Order: sequence, then C-alpha cells, then structure tokens
Amino acid sequence: MITIKNAALRKVLKIIIPFLLVPLALAIGIFVLEEKSYTFISIAVSILALVLFISGFEKKKTGTRRLVIVAVMTALSVVGRFIPLFKPITALTVITAVYIGGEAGFLVGAMSALVSNFWFGQGPWTPFQMFAWGMIGLIGGLLSKYLKKSHALLIIYGVFSGIVYSFVMDLWAVLWHNDVLTAEIYIAALVTAIPYTVIYSVSNMIFFALLAKPFGEKLERVKLKYGV
Repeated sequence: MITIKNAALRKVLKIIIPFLLVPLALAIGIFVLEEKSYTFISIAVSILALVLFISGFEKKKTGTRRLVIVAVMTALSVVGRFIPLFKPITALTVITAVYIGGEAGFLVGAMSALVSNFWFGQGPWTPFQMFAWGMIGLIGGLLSKYLKKSHALLIIYGVFSGIVYSFVMDLWAVLWHNDVLTAEIYIAALVTAIPYTVIYSVSNMIFFALLAKPFGEKLERVKLKYGV
C-alpha cells in the first residue's frame, strides 16, 4: 500500500481533489472531450478518488485494512443497487464515511457507481454519479462527529443526500444536452425530477434507519480490533 508521508501534502490533496480536480475533470468531459470520452473521465475520477483515499492515512498496515473495509462496503453497495427503486448506496457510503473517514466514503461512493454501471450501463452520466455519491460520502465524513451522536440527524442527512444527488445529476442532464446552463432550464429539470428525488430521499431514510446501527456497531468493532 502506497502512503503519502508529507502531512502538508495530504491536507492539500484532501481539499483540491474533491473540490477542484474532480469537478475540473467533469468540466473537461463536458466542454472539451467528445461524448464517448466519458470512459477516460471515469478513469480519471477513479484515480483521483484513490489518491484522496491514500491521503487519509499514514501507516501502510492501517491503509491496507481500511482498503479491505472499503472493498467490502463497495461490494455491498453494488449488490444493493439491484434492489428496484430503493438503493442502499448512499446509506452504505455515508456509514463508511462516518466510521472510517470521509476519504473512504468518497471512494466507496465513486467506485460503487463505476462498478455497478458495468451492469446498469456506462455512459457520460457515470463520472457525475461517481462525484455525487463520492461528495455525499465525503461530507458525511466531515460531519461524522455529529452524525454519530444523533440517529435522527443521520436520517435527515439521508434526505439531504437525496436532494444533493438530484441536483448534481440534473446539472449533468442540463449541461450535457444543452451545452449551456441557464436558471430556467435547470429549475425545470429539478421540478421534473421531484418524484424521483422524493423516492430517493425516502429510500435513504429507510436504509439509514435499518442499516446505520448494525453496520456502525460492526465497523466500530473492526476499528477497535484491527486498529483502523
């Protein structure tokens, strides 16, 4: 497992990767490259997510153990996406972030989108899904101190996550099909997507209510036992 030993560099990467480099990659995919180049953008986002994850730890042993947990949570998210309408990806991504770290949550969200789309269909939407779920996980990690203490707040964050996901994906839809973003078109897209946003937010509430406690307890035990 590769590590980044420079603490200052790790801090910089934690900021510029999710808030600058990944959005830049998405913008290049829309405004510079051709439609079929989405594969390269997906690969770029994957690499950036891995670098962000690596920046979150110092010791090789700890990083390897965290990677195993991320792999397991990603696999569960991919399998869960086959559930009709109700998808547990957001819940599993945020739970990972809350207990393992925001960088781990970003990686679970991003890789869950990429891997599951080998079945559901890869396309120019894939990098945006990776970014949306990744950022939901990262923000969940940043708020972990509060989300751990309040189950109600965690469920509220699930509703917020559904709205954020819709905002990001509607942004992709408008930009990709119009090559220009106007308030009128974007608002129209958001209004049209309200039924799907509601379903997604409700599903998040259900999965957070069902999965947060059992998965949280197991991840806490793993952290304690293996020193993650």
